[in-house]
Amino acid sequence: MVRLQEVVVIDAVRSPIGKSGVRGMEKNGQLCQASAQDLLAHTLRGLLDRVHAKSSKFNEDEVEDVIVGCLSQIGEQGLNIARVAALLAGITKEAAACTVNQYCNAGLKAINIATHEIMLGEGDIIICGGVEVMSHYGMGSDLTAASQAGLPVRLSARFDEAGGMSVPQGLCAEIISEDQKHSREDLDRFALKSMQSAVLADHNGWFADHLIPFDYVWEDQTRRCERDEVLRPKAVDDPDGFLVDLARLKPAFKEGGRVTAGNSSQIVDGAAACLLMSADKAEKWELEPLCKITACAVSGGDPMPMLLAPITAARKALKRVGKTMDEMDIIEPNEAFASPLLQFADELGYGRLDPRVNPTGGAIALGHPIGASGGVYFAEMVHHLKRTKGRAAIQMMCGGGGLGIATVVESV
Repeated sequence: MVRLQEVVVIDAVRSPIGKSGVRGMEKNGQLCQASAQDLLAHTLRGLLDRVHAKSSKFNEDEVEDVIVGCLSQIGEQGLNIARVAALLAGITKEAAACTVNQYCNAGLKAINIATHEIMLGEGDIIICGGVEVMSHYGMGSDLTAASQAGLPVRLSARFDEAGGMSVPQGLCAEIISEDQKHSREDLDRFALKSMQSAVLADHNGWFADHLIPFDYVWEDQTRRCERDEVLRPKAVDDPDGFLVDLARLKPAFKEGGRVTAGNSSQIVDGAAACLLMSADKAEKWELEPLCKITACAVSGGDPMPMLLAPITAARKALKRVGKTMDEMDIIEPNEAFASPLLQFADELGYGRLDPRVNPTGGAIALGHPIGASGGVYFAEMVHHLKRTKGRAAIQMMCGGGGLGIATVVESV
């Protein structure tokens, strides 16, 4: 009988977040001309360098696998970017690598796959994370590229009838708000809380303690990226005025609707990386873990409105570890839009503005670099759990096509 190994998180890091933009835009983002391969490779190397600094006994040549989430696997994000970036980062060529696409779930799915491999003894050390340079490849870029090449790209008739990917997620968020009778103010107040939390986290230096600065050369000039450029200080300095600003925004997906750019996730560029290890190996190398991973779950749901499957995934994960939502010190749901998060709160039994929810801000404040988001917010969650001496936390994410994923971590 196989003895399941305990899986611990040694470290988790991320790149600075950059606003999405292309050359020629008046306000292009700080990472918009960076190579996704270089951004991910630099983040991977930064992770390993931090672990070396923690213990001279750490041997990165024992890394078994590199698992990376990425949605649009075309251009420089294709060619199994996990392998390309691993080699660019100087990770041993004996380490395998794979790139995972589970839409917005991809980065967390990479972490969960790595967890399962270590649990089963299929390696003691695995690197996981995610990357997405949305400035280069927005959602649906892979389908668009094939269509432009004249290839027969289409959704099945049944999937299309069910709503599938043919219905924008923003419209799905509108459907949820209408069904749950959310007001525009409900959504905007949730957005304000997220933005305030992120600004305060940045002010307290909480991001800086696990953010890997990134430099790259573009047109003979070096761009230095060392802080997130998406924060909105006015949310803290003048919250009433900021709410007025949010209320002035026009609906983004439907005339007369409630969902706006202000209560939706930002389109951004970024990367993340995490080192998982068996508890036995961590003890041998005298590495103090941030936490341990105790449960994972996935779930499918209605492909339209497609954003509610995390509710089932969270219930599965909590049941598997014998915990309740009340026992979670941090609740980290991905803020694709405010409206599904309000329904998560109502159905899972916690307050809509519960301070445990995304205490360092979520994707409304920091952005949603699709394949990287799971890793980005996993890093935020595990560092804050350690920082606050919490006992347990849960991360949950929705994904295109009606997918959900959840992961529970506990202190060690």
